[in-house]
Amino acid sequence: MSEEQDLAQQKKEAAAKAKAAALARRQSKESVTEEREGNMNVAKQKAAAAAKAKAVALARRQSKESVTGEPEGNMDVAKQKAAAAAKAKAAALARKQSKESGIEESEGNMDVAKQKAAAAAKAKAAALAKKKDLVGKEEDPEKAKAKAIAAAKAKAAAAAKTRARVEESTEVHTPDEPSPNQSILDQIVQAIERNLGQGALTDYYINNLSKDVPTLVAKPDTYFQIAKILRYDEQLNFHYLSELHGTDFETHMEIYVHLYSFNTNHSAALKVKLDRDSPVVPSLVPLWSGANWPECEAYDLLGILFQGHPDLKRILLGEDWVGYPLRKDYQPYDVEV
Repeated sequence: MSEEQDLAQQKKEAAAKAKAAALARRQSKESVTEEREGNMNVAKQKAAAAAKAKAVALARRQSKESVTGEPEGNMDVAKQKAAAAAKAKAAALARKQSKESGIEESEGNMDVAKQKAAAAAKAKAAALAKKKDLVGKEEDPEKAKAKAIAAAKAKAAAAAKTRARVEESTEVHTPDEPSPNQSILDQIVQAIERNLGQGALTDYYINNLSKDVPTLVAKPDTYFQIAKILRYDEQLNFHYLSELHGTDFETHMEIYVHLYSFNTNHSAALKVKLDRDSPVVPSLVPLWSGANWPECEAYDLLGILFQGHPDLKRILLGEDWVGYPLRKDYQPYDVEV
């Protein structure tokens, strides 16, 4: 072989090597890119294809060697080895994919189990709620009404006890120092006893918890006469009635009247205790026209009768209303309303 032919052969071999190196670099870059993208299935397929190509190339090489004088038995052995290697690699890949599929399937089964457990819990809670609802509906309406009435009575009794304690505390009249209104109280008591005698009042005191107001407690039969003295006595002259209301203390009814004198700039309170079963007292409208509506209100809500009132009527409730709402033993016609 000539020198030119040797040079051409070397160039050809160098070109083949460069091409193979470039191909190898390209395949390496593609492999790195595929690994970064995380496409494992594509990489596995390419690896299997490369193994098959390698086996084919090996077979071709052995075939060439057989043509040049190598025994055909070696080619058969090489093919068998290549096929066995390809089968082993494919089997390993199949096992790996089977394991991944099994994990996904187990996770799916776990999710289904959780959903079933949640559905069972919801069904159990719904059944319990339904059972409670049925038990509540089976309760006798009369018993429910009786329970409501009993609860209302207990609440009213507790409120009455609280008010009674407050009332008792307001009637304590033992101050450490004399009240500045003590002289006014003495003047009022003297005017009453001078006109009606000493037995006209059941009690009198300075109410220290209400701005030291002189307070008089009259009898039902002296209530109107005492009020008349307070109204027309020249020295007292309480010509303004600022308040009148009634209260149910369970043991008795009580009327409270607050009076004021613009001439002397003094206040006074007049109280009277009435029988709870038949609360009757004279009306103060003939003395103070401002007592008209307060007495109607006390009649409307407590059932207190004011004799001599010009037009005693209900002003908040209808005339056909049953009972008096501010009485402690009042039972509504319909508890639920």
